[in-house]
Amino acid sequence: MGKFFKETLGYEETLFQDERYFDLDYIPKDFNYRDAQLRSIEMCLRPALRGGRALNARIIGPPATGKTTAIKLMFSEIREKTDRVACVHVNCQIHASKFAVFSQVHKEALGHLPPETGVPFPKVYEAIFKKLAKENKSLVVALDDMNYLFYDRHANDIIYDVLRAHEIFPGAKTAVFGILSDVDFNYKLDAKVSSIFRPQEIFFPPYTRSEISSILKDRAKSGFFPGVISDRVVEKVAEYAFSQADLRVGIELLRKSALIAESGAVRRIKEEHVEKAYGNARLVNLKYLLKSLNPEERELVELLAGSGRIDSGRLYEAFKKKTKQSYTKFYRILDKLESVRLVDTRFTGKGEKGRTRSILPRYEKAEILNALGK
Repeated sequence: MGKFFKETLGYEETLFQDERYFDLDYIPKDFNYRDAQLRSIEMCLRPALRGGRALNARIIGPPATGKTTAIKLMFSEIREKTDRVACVHVNCQIHASKFAVFSQVHKEALGHLPPETGVPFPKVYEAIFKKLAKENKSLVVALDDMNYLFYDRHANDIIYDVLRAHEIFPGAKTAVFGILSDVDFNYKLDAKVSSIFRPQEIFFPPYTRSEISSILKDRAKSGFFPGVISDRVVEKVAEYAFSQADLRVGIELLRKSALIAESGAVRRIKEEHVEKAYGNARLVNLKYLLKSLNPEERELVELLAGSGRIDSGRLYEAFKKKTKQSYTKFYRILDKLESVRLVDTRFTGKGEKGRTRSILPRYEKAEILNALGK
C-alpha cells in the first residue's frame, strides 16, 4: 500500500514545476548556440545606440531555429539600455496589412493602438514620426515571417514607407529587419525599395542533434520537478524532434508526455508516454500554420483535405462555389499554401485557363481536419 502511494500522483499534484517553459513562445534566459547570430544583430543595432540609424537586416533560417527569440532578446536588451531606440516586433502572420503593421509601430511609439476605423493611414503615419522626431528616437521594425506580406502584395509599400520616412520627416532614422523562415522563398522587391533596403544577411542554421538534446534537457530541468524525466527519455524526445527538423516538436512532446503521465497518475515520464504523445506533437507545426491562415485560406485547405490529389482547375471550381472568390485570388492563396509547405504542386500541362497544376496536401485528411478542429 505504501509503495502504491509513493509511486502514484495525487489528485491535486502535478509534474510541472513551471509549465511556462513548454510554451512555444517562451523566451529562455540562457539562449545557447546562437552567439554569432546575436553578435551580428547587435552590430546592426549598434549605430542606433549611438544616435544614428540601425543597419537593415535579412534574418533567415528554417522554422524553430531561434530567429524570433534572438530578436526579442536583443530588443529587450535595447529597451533596458536606452530610451533612444523604438524597437517594434511585428508578427506578419497576424498583422499582414500596411495599416496593421503601422498600428503596431504606433503602439510602440505612442503607447496605444490607433482607432481601427475613422483615421486615415497618413494621420497614423504622421503621428508616429512626429512623436519619434520629438523624442529624437531611432526606429527598428522587425517584420517576422515577412513572406506573409508578399502574398497580398503589401511588402513593398510597408518597407518603403518605413525607410523613406526621412524624406517627409527630416531626421527620421529607421531600419527594417526582415525575418524569413522559408529559406527557399524567392521574394522580389521593387527597384525603388531594394535600392534603399540593402540588408545585412544573418543566417540561423538548423540545430544539430546534440544541440536539440541540450536545449530540451534545460527545458525539462526547469519545467519539471526533479526526477520526473530521465536523460534517456529526453534523448528519445530529442530523436523525434531531430527527425522532424523542428525543436518545437520536442518542446510540445515534453509537455504532452507529461500530461499523459499525469492522466495515468504516475510520477515519472516514460518512453511509452512519449510514444503515445508523438502522434499529436509532430503536428504542432501544422496547427501553428493553420492558425495563421485567414478563413478563406483555411477553406481551401479543408477542400484539399477532402480531395486528396486534385488539379487546380477542379479545385478552383469547388473553391469558387464556396467562397465566390476570383481566379486570381485563388491562385494567390494556392501560392501561399505551397510557400508555407502545406501543399506540393506540379505543373501538368494545359488546362481550360492555361497551365494547370496537380496539387497534393502534405498531410493526411484526418490530420488536417483534426488541426482545423473539425
